Amino acid sequence: MKAIGYTDAQFGLPISDTHALTEFTLPDPTPQGHDLLVEVHAVSVNPVDTKVRRRDKPQPGDVRVLGWDAVGIVRATGPEATLFKTGDRVWYAGTIIRPGTNSQLHLVDERIAGHAPALFDDAKAVALPLTGVTAWELLFDRLGVGRDAGADQSILVVGAGGGVGSILVQLARRLTRLTVIATASRPLTADWIRNLGAHHIIDHSRPLSAELRRLGLPPVDYVAGLTQTNQHISEIAESLRPQGRFGLIDDPEPFDVKILKRKSISLHWELMFTRPVFETPDMIAQHRILEELSTLVNKGIVRSTLGEHHGKISAANLRRAHALIESGTSRGKVVLEGWE
Repeated sequence: MKAIGYTDAQFGLPISDTHALTEFTLPDPTPQGHDLLVEVHAVSVNPVDTKVRRRDKPQPGDVRVLGWDAVGIVRATGPEATLFKTGDRVWYAGTIIRPGTNSQLHLVDERIAGHAPALFDDAKAVALPLTGVTAWELLFDRLGVGRDAGADQSILVVGAGGGVGSILVQLARRLTRLTVIATASRPLTADWIRNLGAHHIIDHSRPLSAELRRLGLPPVDYVAGLTQTNQHISEIAESLRPQGRFGLIDDPEPFDVKILKRKSISLHWELMFTRPVFETPDMIAQHRILEELSTLVNKGIVRSTLGEHHGKISAANLRRAHALIESGTSRGKVVLEGWE
């Protein structure tokens, strides 16, 4: 099968180098246990792709295949698989400890896959799995927001214009009654997240607490920190009410958590790979999340967060997508569809 990745000799190359990601021919994988063998039709590129490419050096002779989003067709199942059958169209984000989705055939545990929404084509659908699961877990599992949360409560989404923010804003607006406040520093991004349902937009290039006061808004109950937490942590603490909750997904430089103590603010980490990496007893929760997201899409409640379509799946197009993610200027998700 065709796959795109890098070897130890290619590790550390800048994405502008044509050898940073290249095409390989690898053996077709065989499903075991709960595995699905999926014929990959579309993928998307996430910040984790660029982080792994810069940090993870393969062993000599190995090929590191990236990619943690896929939409495709089940071609075979492992002996313990019961949730899907051959021919099913699926979507999923996979796990960081297995080869990635930038390959024509891919293995995924069925307990972290779902039936792809019929309403979306492959490109629109593949924008959602990783960010959808991340946003869902952050909002409902980590921050503990209830579906009955009222309009007297509020959430501040810091860095809302990216993939996770684009879906988190929708989930908070459509599935709860929270007042949704989102941050953006560019007019294009502000328009994007306003159209996704944010009640208020503030500028994260300015002090967050001052921005809230400018709009006459009180301290918030929840903060979802999606980017540059170490730069915003003082303002996040200032913007949260006493006994508020702060959840984050990025990898900030070290910061002093004692800043949260005075208000008894709780701190919550979200990594969507935790359940599959450790095969937690509730690992199948990700299957259920993706099934519910698919239903929400088919009902027209959740929109795709596709930002840019970079053409067919190829080494050159993946390098271009990585470069855009690394620039910090992407809006929504970057997707690729079909094979050259």
